[in-house]
Amino acid sequence: MRKWASIPHREGVHSRQAHADLPEEGLYEREMGKEGFFGPTAHLHHKHAPTAWTNWEGPLRPRLFDLNEVKGEGNSPWSAEMVLHNPHCRYRIWRPSSAMERLARNADGDDLLFVHDGEAEFYCDFGHLTLRDGDYVMIPRGTMWRIEPKGEMYLLLIEATNGSYQLPDKGMLGPQAIFDPAVLDIPKMDDAFRAQQTEDSWQVEVKRHNQVSVITYPFNPLDAVGWHGDLTVLRLNWRDIRPLMSHRYHLPPSAHTTFVAPRFVICTFVPRPIESDPGALKVPFYHNNDDYDEVLFYHAGDFFSRDNIERGMMTFHPAGFTHGPHPKAFKAGLEYKKKFTDEVAVMLDTRDALEVGDAAAVTENTAYVNSWKSPE
Repeated sequence: MRKWASIPHREGVHSRQAHADLPEEGLYEREMGKEGFFGPTAHLHHKHAPTAWTNWEGPLRPRLFDLNEVKGEGNSPWSAEMVLHNPHCRYRIWRPSSAMERLARNADGDDLLFVHDGEAEFYCDFGHLTLRDGDYVMIPRGTMWRIEPKGEMYLLLIEATNGSYQLPDKGMLGPQAIFDPAVLDIPKMDDAFRAQQTEDSWQVEVKRHNQVSVITYPFNPLDAVGWHGDLTVLRLNWRDIRPLMSHRYHLPPSAHTTFVAPRFVICTFVPRPIESDPGALKVPFYHNNDDYDEVLFYHAGDFFSRDNIERGMMTFHPAGFTHGPHPKAFKAGLEYKKKFTDEVAVMLDTRDALEVGDAAAVTENTAYVNSWKSPE
């Protein structure tokens, strides 16, 4: 597809380029856009921070949840507790502490596991993997699997309901950008996998339309002796992600896309140098999220654009309002106090509005909206 030159309209006081060299000291840039960060955009310059509200009424607001308080106990993934959901995505918290007694199979869509805490042995149709903190595990729809935790675990389960996960198109950057596909691990049919192929009775919990059926076998159905093809379970650890960077321009979240599904994307923010050019913005720019709901799960580190956020928490910014860095973070960015980010976070952007599950609702910090509040 060819890209013809298009000259944007300009009006009044404006910067020469987006996200750099603001035209006057004390102005604030706000980006409006379509299709997330992929469509047409406008960059407006304001005399006041676009988030400097003094009061907020009504249900549309920035929200903060402490998912450390969600129990999600049980040794079946179908006992995980619902945090957010819409017709195309189900976002759950699971805290298994013992080996699964039954195999799991999701007939509703692909699953993506993210290991926030803990270690486990993972067995599936395709073989065996050892999991650690920071691992993503992409499980194709219909795969039978189970885990044997080595202690307490804390996992995110993100289901692509009636959909599939794919890798992002890296375009002109080349296929090795962000992460080389060579770092993707697949299960091995090793000694550990063969050792669990017993003739003991096993059951499989199959989830379809969010109802669970149980199938009993007189043997362990993870009894494959080999396979070939290009469909399998994949593992990626955030430590193998090498983020895109520009010392002169703050890249949008879409530059950090890790997985894509038909109606949402998963991005991963990992440690990187902060922009060093004197005129470049050094924190996320103020922007409207008018087409997507935006969710951030905080896995590790110091979350440089937010105040009072701890690991295991989740922010939820529904579509429909402007948001951006907290005031202290914005000020620190102007002063270039930090030269490096050390945050790790999992971002979910959904095209369809998300509903908050009961498990998350009871953990909400309703004062979060006031963290941007302008002094009266």
